[in-house]
Amino acid sequence: MSVQTKATIASFGGKLLRLSHNASSTNCEMAFNLYLPPQTTTNPLHKVPLLIYLAGLTCTGDNGAEKGFFQHAASEKGIAVLYPDTSPRGLKIEGEDESFDFGSGAGFYVDATKSPWNKGYKMYSYITSELPKTVFENFKQVDSERVSIFGHSMGGHGALTLFLKNPGKYKSVSAFAPIANPSNCQWGQKAFGGYFGEEEKAKWAENDATELVKKWSGEPLDILIDVVCPSLPRLLHHERRKVFRLIKMVEQGTSDNFYKQGQLLPENFVKAAEGKGKVNVRLQDGYDHSYFTMATFADDHVGHAARYLLA
Repeated sequence: MSVQTKATIASFGGKLLRLSHNASSTNCEMAFNLYLPPQTTTNPLHKVPLLIYLAGLTCTGDNGAEKGFFQHAASEKGIAVLYPDTSPRGLKIEGEDESFDFGSGAGFYVDATKSPWNKGYKMYSYITSELPKTVFENFKQVDSERVSIFGHSMGGHGALTLFLKNPGKYKSVSAFAPIANPSNCQWGQKAFGGYFGEEEKAKWAENDATELVKKWSGEPLDILIDVVCPSLPRLLHHERRKVFRLIKMVEQGTSDNFYKQGQLLPENFVKAAEGKGKVNVRLQDGYDHSYFTMATFADDHVGHAARYLLA
């Protein structure tokens, strides 16, 4: 499937491309950004791995590209970065644009099964299949065999669930302050109730990282998590030797109001992952839910992915 180039922007020696294409899974034109590091221009035959960034509620593919500061380390490591949108746009479904946490800008990286949302809100299929296929077909310098994923908030939920639902598809995963247990928070309950139905609790569990990690039976997971939350340090102090092995980093600040509101619930994910391997927890203090936090730790997240993408 062909793509249209809307703009080409120089960034850290590479090029940030603003692109769009007609997507069948979402039934609309989808905009996205793709960063190609300088290694792709100096040697056209050189293939680079791909790191997919999933953004949070209300965001588009522009937020991470403009404010995440991920291109800095990606340019040094020789990694392409893909920035998708967070939902379909302009489907004219009643209620689509009424709230920040459901509909436009809030696709939750799931495939909706409840009408009318099932007519285009298929972000799981779009992110795992249609979009990367489009990128690999149109940009031969991007290596389809080396892909990692990470995200923020709703996108952190997406990154964790896509990784856990597709063993071996992604080399690593990391997240900034993810919605780690959506079945038990207001944001997730609203989204899952709307996209799946209130009674479809099995479908909820299939798209909840905390429920998915409980059932993990593949290779031992190797998780790196950066968390700063008032209630987590004691839990991690007692449990860190027993708790999980997932390749992830979760940056979460003590000033994160959404954590205090019970929207993120990383402690539930930590407990559910017990017995899955090892965890290396870094505690960061004073950060919040914003892109300032992501920009601060961007190099760490790209570096984490590079350990697996460039192995």
